[in-house]
Amino acid sequence: KMAAAAGAGAAAGLWSEVNRCGQNGDFARALKSVNKILQISKDDVTALQCKVVCLIQNGNFKEALGIINTHTKVLTSDIIAFEKAYCEYRLNRIESALKTIQGASQQTDKLKELYGQVLYRLERYDDCLAAYRDLIRNSQDEYEEERKTNLSAVVAAKSTWENVVPEDLGLREATYELCYNSACALIGQGKLSEAMKKLQKAEELCRQSLSEDSDVTEEDIEAELAIIHGQMAYIMQLQGRTEDALQLYNQIIKLKPTDVGLLAVIANNIITINKDQNVFDSKKKVKLTNAEGVEHKLSKKQLQAIEFNKALLAMYTNQADQCRKLSASLQSQSPEHLLPVLIQAAQLCREKQHAKAVALLQDFADQHPANAAEIKLTMAQLKIAQGSVTKACMILRSIEELQHKPGMVSALVTMYSHEEDIDSAIEVFTQAIQWYQQFQASQTRGANPKSPVHLSLIREAANFKLKHGRKKEAISDLEELWKQNPKDVHTLAQLISAYSLVDPEKAKVLSKHLPSSDTMSLKVDVDALENSHGATYVRKKAGKLTGDNQQKEQGQGEVKKKKKKKKGKLPKNYDPKVTPDPERWLPMRERSYYRGRKKGKKKEQVGKGTQGSTTAGSSELDASRTASSPPTSPRPGSAAAVSATSNVIPPRHQKPAGAAATKKKQQQKKKKGAKGGW
Repeated sequence: KMAAAAGAGAAAGLWSEVNRCGQNGDFARALKSVNKILQISKDDVTALQCKVVCLIQNGNFKEALGIINTHTKVLTSDIIAFEKAYCEYRLNRIESALKTIQGASQQTDKLKELYGQVLYRLERYDDCLAAYRDLIRNSQDEYEEERKTNLSAVVAAKSTWENVVPEDLGLREATYELCYNSACALIGQGKLSEAMKKLQKAEELCRQSLSEDSDVTEEDIEAELAIIHGQMAYIMQLQGRTEDALQLYNQIIKLKPTDVGLLAVIANNIITINKDQNVFDSKKKVKLTNAEGVEHKLSKKQLQAIEFNKALLAMYTNQADQCRKLSASLQSQSPEHLLPVLIQAAQLCREKQHAKAVALLQDFADQHPANAAEIKLTMAQLKIAQGSVTKACMILRSIEELQHKPGMVSALVTMYSHEEDIDSAIEVFTQAIQWYQQFQASQTRGANPKSPVHLSLIREAANFKLKHGRKKEAISDLEELWKQNPKDVHTLAQLISAYSLVDPEKAKVLSKHLPSSDTMSLKVDVDALENSHGATYVRKKAGKLTGDNQQKEQGQGEVKKKKKKKKGKLPKNYDPKVTPDPERWLPMRERSYYRGRKKGKKKEQVGKGTQGSTTAGSSELDASRTASSPPTSPRPGSAAAVSATSNVIPPRHQKPAGAAATKKKQQQKKKKGAKGGW
């Protein structure tokens, strides 16, 4: 009994120590006292619960969860449900945390708060939104602002990742966190300018809030602003201001923020700016995306985008095996996603294996018909790159949901025209027009109004047929257009032009519908038009002429009238009896009797003298052509200054006969006498 009393007294002292340390926040010391209590009573429920709390406060979540799992009989789910779920949440066992919360017999406010966080991490945004609304409605404490911030974060996430238009929650944006979340929601809607203004406001509020604390340094403020600046840079990148975005991204990296998620996103965005350029910088940045814990900080779509960019970077750096490995892994994770297959096809094209790339895309299109349109567009592009335009057209025409689109019709007609397959081009027009007729008939219950797109297609078809001489086929289209708008004079003129070659009588009848010349006259102020800023010819304003000036003007006019046209001069060798050459105005090369230059001429003109001598007059100076002189080679420079009228060479231009020989002998003597070398 005395030992039991002594133990009870010691335990009481230890409990008071635990209480005092807990109030002071000294959980390490409190843990020591709790361990002593458990030595006295190992199954004390309160002591075990206190130990779990102390471990959680010290960040030892794994050890805390171990104690909970080893004392399940004592620490039941009713007692320790929140602590267990929180440990699982902090250890990134999100699914287990959800099960623990849902298995609790009583849903306390703490469990509801944690439930909202768990749902957010699981990206179940609708359930998360409902949970936070319930909390805000039924709670009244000092954490209301934090709950509203979390609620706005959920709305922003829905806008960004699910493309849902965010609802107006009516939250007063009094804190920088709320402003930041509002900006994220606007980015999801594509309202980039408004989002930038919100981020600037968030930056101001953040500086004001943190500058009030004297212990906070400028470095601390910049670290807190890093996420806001990162979002600003992202907006700049979306707006095409890549240089500004890159500069801001690099500034954030230099700060070395502790948020690995932020660093990973910034590094990924820099890689997307670099693309296939500056790959060495991209290789450095990709290491930041592989940091520990990144997978728990980012959403699934963010992680997926990073993996896609890794595969593309491997392709750009010619790491074919790595590229195939990454893209295959991505495809296994998301079999219906387009990008992994497109990356694999791009890699095959880089390896000049176009046939394999097309086969790969065709297999994917067969397995996933919902995504077949985009895949077939890529296949068509590959066929065009190979020069198989007709096959590309066949692939494009197999995309039923795009056959009637004006862009597709235009592309097919252009490609068929390039291949000079006019019949197929007209068939494309016909199918598209028929589709619109059937669609409008179904929408208007048998009525036959024409939509602007339908009429535009008919007009383009008519113009195409007229351009390629298919006037008979164009007539029906033109009649349809004129029927829709009888006041359209341009269409009527085209119709008359077409009928004039097919049925002249019909053309005459239709021409009666043309407006008269009086009604067609345009009321144009000619003087104003000529004097306008863009006129190439401006009429000089007639000034008042008086006295001598007027007489001069009249005199000049009389002289101009008296001038006669001069007769053209005839060539000196003109013979009126001989008929002039009808091809005399054509260049010699284009005349029918031109046979080209004689083959031996160029050889005769090749110079045979020393470097610098010319061939002018060489035939006159060549002594071999005369019978009295023996064949000798011309002297250097002998034809350097031949006049056009004489073959005589001036004495001062001639060189002494033995000058060159004497010079050579002197050089040889010098070489023989030389004893040293350079």
